[in-house]
Amino acid sequence: MLRICRALCSRAGAPSRDWQPLSFDGSAFHHKTTAELARAFLVLRLCAWPPVVTHGLALQSWSQRLLGSRVSRALLRASMYGQFVAGETTEEVRDCVQKLQGLGLRPLLAVPIEEEPDSAAKTGESWYEDNLRAMLRCVEMSRGLVETPGPTGNSIMQLRMTALTSIRLCKELTSWMRKAGSSSELSPEKLAEAMDSGQSLQISFLNAEQNRHLQASLSRLHRMAQKAHAQHVQLLVDAEYTFINPALSLLVAALAARWNRPKEGGPLVWNTYQAYLQDTHERLRREAEAARRAGLAFGVKLVRGAYMEKERMVARLQGTEDPTQPDYEATNRSYSQCLELMMNQVSLHGPMCHLMVASHNEESVHQATRRHTGV
Repeated sequence: MLRICRALCSRAGAPSRDWQPLSFDGSAFHHKTTAELARAFLVLRLCAWPPVVTHGLALQSWSQRLLGSRVSRALLRASMYGQFVAGETTEEVRDCVQKLQGLGLRPLLAVPIEEEPDSAAKTGESWYEDNLRAMLRCVEMSRGLVETPGPTGNSIMQLRMTALTSIRLCKELTSWMRKAGSSSELSPEKLAEAMDSGQSLQISFLNAEQNRHLQASLSRLHRMAQKAHAQHVQLLVDAEYTFINPALSLLVAALAARWNRPKEGGPLVWNTYQAYLQDTHERLRREAEAARRAGLAFGVKLVRGAYMEKERMVARLQGTEDPTQPDYEATNRSYSQCLELMMNQVSLHGPMCHLMVASHNEESVHQATRRHTGV
């Protein structure tokens, strides 16, 4: 992933004498052992095999019953888990981070907790409170693991909203937002005020239990932002499914109204934009302009997206228009257009606008670096 802010902007001029052209020649694999490379190749092949992708959880459950938890866990750690997870302990994560830093890479820690759309509804607030405690520990770890912070002096970590608030509430908020359009009851400013003051909100279209859960969710988000601000850790909020994304963006906007003010030195809270959705370029343009008018710093993590099959299935079942781009090439064009838009914003607004090019695509990264270096 490439991060672009004031230190990396399209008006940066000619590259310095120390600048080295970006290369995908495989040098990043030099710190890997032969066994690690073999594991990576095996995992890549397994993840490209449809039966494993479709029945992964069932296979894991079958493995535990047949082999026992200890053997099954050992196999998982030696394969999928070992490939994708930095570690279970601070020491394991620190060792992984040090290897990455040796290649000039910085970590973006993530707590792998979220509420799945089809899972049973959680009762009470204890599950979300446990998740908050895990995320607060991740904030401390994010700051403690990085010896040299990024260009803004901050560390970064991922924030998954559905670990702190329920999908059911997000669906309810999204449904109301789409019906009612702009509602003063759900303005980011009102939610930000409730976060700051701790005063109880009474949203008319929510029942008493939903209002209590909204209040508890706002409290968790506020405590998360307070901790991140104190530790100088920026929060990159993940996008999820279109049937809850408007509610997630509302909560991001509420956090931004409180924490992305100019005096804070850049965006503390970033949102994620999925280029495989048809409306992303226009939404990105509109929200960048809204942040500029409000005098708020604007942080963008730009991705292609990961839920295409689920989005298309939901659209078919509901008889609604497919929100995704028609094919891979259209998604690439969308990503390129969004990238150009944000590079221009970074160039024009400097420290008030930050961009992370979160892509595995070589051409997208080359496009960004060409704009940065002017070559």
